Amino acid sequence: MKDLADIPVLMADLGARAKAAAQVLSFAPAEQKQAALEAAAEAVWTARAAIIEANAKDLDYGRDKGLSNAMMDRLMLNEARVQSICDGLRAVAAQKDPVGDVIAEWDRPNGLHIKRVRTPLGVIGVIYESRPNVTADAGALCLKAGNAVILRGGSEGFHSSNAIHACLVAGLTSAGLPEDAIQLVPTRDREAVSEMLTMTDYIDVIVPRGGKGLVGLVQREARVPVFAHLEGIVHIYIDKAADPVKTLNVVLNAKTRRTGICGAAECLLIHEDVVDTIGQGVLKALLEKGVTVDADMALQGVDGVKPADESHWGKEFLDMEIAAKTVASVEEAMDHIRRYGSNHTDCIMTEDQAVADLFMSRLDSAILMHNASTQFADGGEFGMGAEIGIATGKMHARGPVGAEQLTSFKYLVSGDGATRP
Repeated sequence: MKDLADIPVLMADLGARAKAAAQVLSFAPAEQKQAALEAAAEAVWTARAAIIEANAKDLDYGRDKGLSNAMMDRLMLNEARVQSICDGLRAVAAQKDPVGDVIAEWDRPNGLHIKRVRTPLGVIGVIYESRPNVTADAGALCLKAGNAVILRGGSEGFHSSNAIHACLVAGLTSAGLPEDAIQLVPTRDREAVSEMLTMTDYIDVIVPRGGKGLVGLVQREARVPVFAHLEGIVHIYIDKAADPVKTLNVVLNAKTRRTGICGAAECLLIHEDVVDTIGQGVLKALLEKGVTVDADMALQGVDGVKPADESHWGKEFLDMEIAAKTVASVEEAMDHIRRYGSNHTDCIMTEDQAVADLFMSRLDSAILMHNASTQFADGGEFGMGAEIGIATGKMHARGPVGAEQLTSFKYLVSGDGATRP
């Protein structure tokens, strides 16, 4: 592991190697990239015992660091999760290659034929926390889109990420692609992050994937363009026309399936007309599942709820805890979401299509859902194979960032001796 004095030199070396690899990847055949990812999936599965053994060291590190249960769940790998990593790699491999896609094509009266085609971004820097599967997801998606990538995983997942990265490199080698196409920063030192954020000569875009602290740091200090992935302040609005069975099933899944992911529900907004029916039923079911419910005064009649205060609105719990508030209308629910949300994912439960259409058209979250669990806020569930993150900004990429979103475009213009008068 490099010491602090070596880090600027180390990062410059990684950047130069990534830039050289990106030039090769920009014209690599789709079949070659697909072969690399399929071979990487085989390597991950073959090395599953070693990956889980490496993960055990990370879990020990996380416990010593005092990570929450939700963060430990994000960090943990078992054979089923390693299988999911392999499935994700194969799913990305099987996707249509976006590079070279003709987005638009037209002829001009001046004799020009113009095509707008997809092209790789170049070198992508990915900075992420805890979840070692991001090593595979990010590496695969960047490669699929013809980009080189520099991965800087969280200190908690250091050993797991290294074990997975070795499999990605094996895939690249077997397919005859440059090993430097997917690089992992070989140090836990946070100085490496600061270096990445200013590497404008080498890195074309930074993707931060983690908590509010990490994303805020990146947005404040980056000189490289950023695809922001903000926290998931996820709301579910239960309308007066909600179906009680659908609502119960969706809310329980959205909150309790996996509490540590960014698509987990964090706040319920309950129409005042159904507080004593659907609302009480949902809150009681959550309490029975062991969820702590922080509710406003109108919901204090439900035995077991705790009083909410201002600090509970707009909070990402990432744990078995949820806030709950009554509202008088869909407009009031939307006002609350605009004030406290993070433009990530928000959901409405209703059988009134007009109300659903209002909710979906008036709010500006990256993902809006109607009668569906917010845990579906995931690139894999959207058919992207995997995701590098869920972008909550409004520039270039928004929502789940898959291979297609990791491309830019260029114009190919041809004529037959055309000259401009």
